[in-house]
Amino acid sequence: MDLSFIGSMFLRILGGLPLTLNLWGLSLLGGAILALGLNLLRTTRVGDKVASAYVFVFRGTPLLIQIFMIYFGLAGFGFIRHSVLWPFLREPYWCGLLALVLNDAAYTSEILRGGLRAVPRGAVEAGRVSGMSRFTILRRITLPLAIRQALPAYSSEVISMLKATALVSTITLMDMTGIARAAISETWRAVEILLSAAAIYLALSLIVTQLSVWIERRLSPWQFQRTNR
Repeated sequence: MDLSFIGSMFLRILGGLPLTLNLWGLSLLGGAILALGLNLLRTTRVGDKVASAYVFVFRGTPLLIQIFMIYFGLAGFGFIRHSVLWPFLREPYWCGLLALVLNDAAYTSEILRGGLRAVPRGAVEAGRVSGMSRFTILRRITLPLAIRQALPAYSSEVISMLKATALVSTITLMDMTGIARAAISETWRAVEILLSAAAIYLALSLIVTQLSVWIERRLSPWQFQRTNR
C-alpha cells in the first residue's frame, strides 16, 4: 500500500468536499422545511392521508431509484420538457438535490412527528391559559420541546444524509464519491482510493456526532448531570 498515493488521492477527493457539503446542507434544510409542512398537513383528515402516502412511498423505496426516476424518468414527460422547470430538471445537480430533499423530508417528518407526540399536554395547556395564540404556542413551546425530544434520532438522520449524498455520483456529479470513482477508473487502485474517501466520510460523521452530543448537553443539561452521578 503506497502511502504517498493515498495522500495524493486524499487531497484529490477533498476537491469534491464543497459539493458534498452543499448537497448535504441544502437537502437537510429543504427536507426540514418540507417535513414541517407535512406535519402541519397532518392536522386535517385528508392532509393526513396525503402525508402518510408521501412518507410511505419515499421511505419504502430506495433513494437510488428515486434519483434515477427524477433524473431519467421526468425527461420522458413532454409537459415537463416544455415547462419552465425543465432548465433545472435537466441538470444533474438539481435532480440530485431534489431527490435528497424529498427523501430526507419523509424521514424527518416522522422524526418530528414523534417529537411532537412527546410534548407534554400540560405544557400546551399552560400556554393556552397564559393567553398565547396557537402560533405562539407552536413557536415557543411545541416546536422547541419537539426538537429537543427528536434531536437524538435526527442526528442519525443527518449522518445518513451525509452518506446518502454519495449516490448522486451515479448521475455524473463529481462529489467526493464521484471523484473517487473517476480515480478508480483511471488507476484501478480501488483499495487506497476507497480508504481515502471512507476516512473523510468517517471524519465528518464523527464531527456531526460530537456536535449533536454538545447540542443535547446544551438543551438538556440536567439529563447529563443525572447520568454522571
